[in-house]
Amino acid sequence: MNRRSVIGALVTAPVLAACKGNSPHPTAEPSAVVKDLIRKRQALGPQWPTLDPFLFCVHHDDAYPQGNESLGPAASLTGRRLGSDFEVKDGWRMYHGRTVPGFPSHPHRGFETVTVVRRGLVDHSDSLGAAARYGQGDVQWLTAGKGIVHAEMFPLLERSGPNPLELFQIWMNLPRADKFADPHFSMFWSHKIPRQVLKDRAGRATELTVIAGSIEKLTPLAPPPSSWASRPNSEVAIWTFKLEPGARVTLPAASPGVNRMLYLFRGNGVVLGGTPVANGHAYELLAEREATLENGSGTSEALLLQGRPIGEPVVQRGPFVMNTEQEIRQAFTDYRRTEFGGWPWQSSDPVHGTSGERFARHANGNVERAT
Repeated sequence: MNRRSVIGALVTAPVLAACKGNSPHPTAEPSAVVKDLIRKRQALGPQWPTLDPFLFCVHHDDAYPQGNESLGPAASLTGRRLGSDFEVKDGWRMYHGRTVPGFPSHPHRGFETVTVVRRGLVDHSDSLGAAARYGQGDVQWLTAGKGIVHAEMFPLLERSGPNPLELFQIWMNLPRADKFADPHFSMFWSHKIPRQVLKDRAGRATELTVIAGSIEKLTPLAPPPSSWASRPNSEVAIWTFKLEPGARVTLPAASPGVNRMLYLFRGNGVVLGGTPVANGHAYELLAEREATLENGSGTSEALLLQGRPIGEPVVQRGPFVMNTEQEIRQAFTDYRRTEFGGWPWQSSDPVHGTSGERFARHANGNVERAT
């Protein structure tokens, strides 16, 4: 079920459905053409295809206009299907927001969300009383565990110009042993996230950003303690690549049995392992072989998701991901009974003021600042 269906179910029936790996350093040099390197190709739609341990991936890219006094768009909302606006109109969507774009309060159990905000801001509020404003390169890694309700709103702070927003949201499964872990989120502030510019023999540059997946000289920030990525042999990797025209970079090999998916979401003329490939597609790769990306005449960008599969049964109903149908029924029962702690906010779509300061206030009272 995609994000639209998941959250749509919550809006229409809120009670019923309310890092480490061992990859070597990625060199900026070509590798040999590998037979059967590309195992499968799929076009990118609203929901991107994923492999175990990942469950879901979506790319939001919205050209929001200037904001109004409510931090929503200073533009007419006439003709939009407010509450479920997923059709791109004038370059942007309201999603499930009615005043401010985004995703008002909704529950999760049994998995994690990794939200990578490349441009714009996200306001987080949750049933534990925690809050955050993050963006401009920040990442929030949230373990839903035994259950949490949160809101993800996109405040439009700029009153005199546009408010572009671009983010990835990635869902990663939790193994059976950790599905009832205490909810927790970690903030990866942009200035702390490992980045490196790799140069090929011709001096052309590739910008590498490492959110998960240990790489020589680039050690990622620690994932939440109950994450599958926290297990040393999981080989979970979340990397982004931005290649300048003509740049070449080699993806390092992982261990046999690891799943790897490469998403080409921007650019054209890319050659992967000696084979021309199309933008707007996901490529399932044989992870135990290194692979060279050679860019075309424009700037290209790619996202890589990798991990050893958890290999357990997956039963998903809307925002709950468990191992059995009985556990799913119990999740709905628990949510109806407890609301996973209740909702301490005055509205289902809270935003955190007009200041652009990025922060996180955790349930235990600890406060982080982005700088």
